[in-house]
Amino acid sequence: MSLHQAYIVTNIQTKIRTLDGTKITYSSWTKLFRLHAKAYKVLDHIDDTPAPQKNDPSYDQWVEIDSLVLKWIYSKLSDELMVRILESDTTTQAVWNKLKTNFLNNKGSRAAALEQEFSNLTLASSSSMEAYCQKLKDLANQLEDVDNPVTESRLVLQMVHGLPTKFDVVGGNQSSPSWETTRSMLQLEQHRQTARQNQTQTVFIASSTIDRASRYPTTGQHVQNPSYHNHSGRGASSRGRGRSFRGHGGRGQQHWNQGSQWNQGYN
Repeated sequence: MSLHQAYIVTNIQTKIRTLDGTKITYSSWTKLFRLHAKAYKVLDHIDDTPAPQKNDPSYDQWVEIDSLVLKWIYSKLSDELMVRILESDTTTQAVWNKLKTNFLNNKGSRAAALEQEFSNLTLASSSSMEAYCQKLKDLANQLEDVDNPVTESRLVLQMVHGLPTKFDVVGGNQSSPSWETTRSMLQLEQHRQTARQNQTQTVFIASSTIDRASRYPTTGQHVQNPSYHNHSGRGASSRGRGRSFRGHGGRGQQHWNQGSQWNQGYN
């Protein structure tokens, strides 16, 4: 009997991202997991195909492979989901169905909350254009999970609606654009505006430098500062006082000479 392809999978962690229900939505995760399950011939473990009977010769191998696929699922769940889903003595199909119930229960309330978040999201509330577009797409996927799919045209309209007025020219240039086309155009427009802003700042700094250089030339000539003239009188007065003090210094010198003569006479 040939070796089943599931046994050769050693890096499932690098092939499927971790399901958390926010950054990685349930619908996108299940699509990717199904793709790998089909490639490695284990799709029958998650598509409600009945398990073989215990007296079937293939039953033992089926149990081993089922445990292997179940380990794939557990390894790609967030810690919060792991606590909810983890069970002992279960099958891959049972855990797969439990995941589905966890995400698709209470569809009405979940759809209302997601719809409000989707409608109120703006570029100003996001860290970047890329984060804004990705969040809108994630919310659209989550709405699809609860049977409230978002059409591409509505996704584009909501993206344009949440933009500041400086992007109006891009939003008005397309009559019925695709999501990817509009997203690319907005990213290019943002880069163009950023480059223009940087260029304006550079020109402003350069003109300010030239203006200062013209007012304060560095040709060796001193700049006439009005405050210098205002204090020139006080400077002269100080010099005058300095001369008077030196005059007193002269009288002090005279007294000193007389004292020296007295000392000479004493000696």
